[in-house]
Amino acid sequence: MNKLNIAVIPGDGTGPEVTAEAVKVMQAAAAKHNIEIKTTEFDLGGQRYLRTGETLSDETLTELKGYDSILLGAIGRPDIAPGILEKGVLLKARFGLDQYINLRPVKLYPGVESPIKGKGPDEIDYVVVRENTGGVYTGTGGNTLTGTANEVAVQSNVYSRFQVERCLRFAFEYARKNGKKSRGKGEHNTLALVGKTNVLTYVYGLWDRAFNEIGEAEYPDVKREYYHVDAACIYMVQCPEIFDVVVTGNMFGDIITDLGAATQGGLGIAAGGNINPEGVSMFEPIGGTAPAFTGLGQINPLAAICSGAMMLETLGESSAGEDIENAVKWATAEKFESMAAGKMGCSTSEAGDMIAEKITSG
Repeated sequence: MNKLNIAVIPGDGTGPEVTAEAVKVMQAAAAKHNIEIKTTEFDLGGQRYLRTGETLSDETLTELKGYDSILLGAIGRPDIAPGILEKGVLLKARFGLDQYINLRPVKLYPGVESPIKGKGPDEIDYVVVRENTGGVYTGTGGNTLTGTANEVAVQSNVYSRFQVERCLRFAFEYARKNGKKSRGKGEHNTLALVGKTNVLTYVYGLWDRAFNEIGEAEYPDVKREYYHVDAACIYMVQCPEIFDVVVTGNMFGDIITDLGAATQGGLGIAAGGNINPEGVSMFEPIGGTAPAFTGLGQINPLAAICSGAMMLETLGESSAGEDIENAVKWATAEKFESMAAGKMGCSTSEAGDMIAEKITSG
């Protein structure tokens, strides 16, 4: 029996509600596949900060390194200034655990309505690999003459060749193993770099050179494409079927993955992983804390449940992860009335129950 030791950070708002359903479903899949999952909850987020003034301590970060993976609910409260929790918990965890890949599947499930007319599951099915620890998110820069009419703000988009190359190699490997050709859905596996080489010539010049050099020398079997980020946004709406695997920097990745989430039916179904291929990864739904729905039992847990499936797959339990995804597809096609909170046709816990039962019953 394989044993997995999972840290759970329920966090704020509806985070505890959706993580409870994700754990429920993961346990159902684990029981079916002879896996033992032990979970340990960590009190991190807004409530802890208001109570103690602490975010994520160095000691807790060290403790998290001892787990196989982390499941995160959501972090953030409207009564705490922006940046305190995001930097103090989320970014500290990503940087401290060197989770240098953010993996975001953009997949339209059966029965889910996309706002893009005439596009279905066959067209909206790709993955974005976002570099997750560099770029403007490192906070390189600062303010001078703050509060005056002459205030200056600088925040630099900084990348090393090392950071770029390790992200690109992950993306090439992912495309080689999981691209459309590998799944019988295309003529070739394709990796597309999204950048802005015509304006951000230094940073995305580096990305472009490394992309083509690595691709030509190490991954000749993976077709390479390039799109400016503004064009990519247009194509994600007009013709999403052209994408297979996409790789991009931190800021552009943050923006285009939320656009992708909208095309796949909204944040209620969008899952993501902050991945350290050599260390501890963290998986989370993308929808945030949704404070208006806290405690009502109406929030959609599918993104959290799909995050659990991603976690199991990343930990080598592909069959268990696939069972969860297949059960979610069944639920979206047969049971859910909508992906919107309060309009699903079932409560949060009922959604988790039906998916867990589907896994158990087969």
